[in-house]
Amino acid sequence: MKALVTGGAGFIGSHLSDRLIQLGHEVLIVDNFYSGKKENLNPKAKLYEVDITDFEKLKDVFEKEKPEIVFHLAAQSYVSISTKKPMEDARINVIGSVNLIHLSKEYNVKKLIYSNSGGASYGNPLYMPIDEKHSINPVCQYGISKHTVEHYLYLYNYNYGLKYTSLRYANIYGPRQDPYGEGGVVAIFTNCLLKNQRPTIFGDGSQIRDYCFVQDVVDANIWAMSNGDNDFFNVGTGAGTSTQKVFDAIKNELGLNLEVIYAPERVGDAKACVLDSNKLQSNGWKPKYNFEQGIKETIAYFKSIIK
Repeated sequence: MKALVTGGAGFIGSHLSDRLIQLGHEVLIVDNFYSGKKENLNPKAKLYEVDITDFEKLKDVFEKEKPEIVFHLAAQSYVSISTKKPMEDARINVIGSVNLIHLSKEYNVKKLIYSNSGGASYGNPLYMPIDEKHSINPVCQYGISKHTVEHYLYLYNYNYGLKYTSLRYANIYGPRQDPYGEGGVVAIFTNCLLKNQRPTIFGDGSQIRDYCFVQDVVDANIWAMSNGDNDFFNVGTGAGTSTQKVFDAIKNELGLNLEVIYAPERVGDAKACVLDSNKLQSNGWKPKYNFEQGIKETIAYFKSIIK
């Protein structure tokens, strides 16, 4: 099958591209390197250096390649940017996504699989773990822009028959995650500690997140190729871990005695998020990695690239 992966040079997108190629699919990558890295690219994939907000250039890709399935992972994913530059956040996450959805309809794509943010979309939880029936109350512009796309997906299925699956992610971590962004504390903490630097925790470290390993997320995307039509699913472990415990786990694994620096909380950060993924698990997906395994693989990766 010919698969188009937006954000295929990014953290999750590159792992997904690798798996698709391993499974024998032809992979097209659309990435403008907003946050993706060329070293993440699989040499067997065909790259189009295109911004998803450029409708005409994106249309040229669809016209030339006519992909059968689209995995949409490209996004502006920083909460702080979304709060300071909401227009930019909406331009990329909403307009870029509508471009992709509309072209998928126009060129008869069999299915679009969308990478959404569970934590940012749900906002501060009314209960945990959060299931798909929980209200959508984002506390940051990023959460609004990411969730808005689901309404377009519903509309394009209802009016035009475009099949989709939306995957609402917990906090994803693993090899290739950017250690210099504002999110991805596992990568940030690991990178700092391996360089004998003290990382920063925004808040007191009690914030709770559901940490899901990147290969489990790839499994969910592969599952969605032939399952979960026209529906949305949480992708998470159902286990909550505090930011402080993440730091302590990495520090202990490395055998270090460095302490963290505490800073004020950031605007737009939810206090807690643990996702109930029973809906997805009852349909055949299961997380294979526990937190300890994932931490070991992530540390091994960063050790291999830090000189």
